[in-house]
Amino acid sequence: MANKSGEDGSFIFTDEELSEMSGLKRGRDFIEVTCGCTSHRYGDAVGRLRVSGTGDLEITCECTPGCQEDKLTPAAFEKHSGRETARKWKSNVWVIVNGEKVPLAKTVLLKYYNLASKHMNGSHKGPNGRPCHRDEFVRCTKCSKERRFRLRSTEECRIHHDAVADTNWKCSDLPFDKITCEDEEERASRKVLRGCSRSPSCKGCTSCVCFGCETCRFVDCSCQTCMDFTRNVET
Repeated sequence: MANKSGEDGSFIFTDEELSEMSGLKRGRDFIEVTCGCTSHRYGDAVGRLRVSGTGDLEITCECTPGCQEDKLTPAAFEKHSGRETARKWKSNVWVIVNGEKVPLAKTVLLKYYNLASKHMNGSHKGPNGRPCHRDEFVRCTKCSKERRFRLRSTEECRIHHDAVADTNWKCSDLPFDKITCEDEEERASRKVLRGCSRSPSCKGCTSCVCFGCETCRFVDCSCQTCMDFTRNVET
């Protein structure tokens, strides 16, 4: 008998499909299972994979007792685990079925992810199908107020990138929205709204959080984050 994990019936796994998966937990509109990724250097990084009714995949890492990484995409989890041959998360991230590690690509768990990808209308995507970038905040070193940065273009992403790297960044350094330290900081209720097209009060999801793309990483930047991204793209 099929067990519906989504109220509208669009997200269905049968009991038989999930019966042998380790760590299975059912929610109203999601399921969770134990997952992991293996690095030859660091061993197994274990986490919890959540498959939602929309087809989204999120991983909460449990690689160490104090690890704070959650809401990771499988690709970000793969990178976090230290996997040497990254960028193949469908093969490198595994779940445990009948006591054996099985790549996600060989399970039913990607069924709704792939379906969502095929029928996605692109409303939450940016140019060229890339994920949109949520607004970020940088704190002024002079007045200690947080200022909003919109990240809708390469230029805006670079302005934010450089501001984060500047240990002495001040309100007066903003090249737009002529803000001074005397201006009020945004209300906390307003700060919650950070530009996710799926949910105004989103706290960070696979639609609005980008872990690196050609819009927010720069080949002419010498910081480690940009160099790592450029190196991965070239390989």
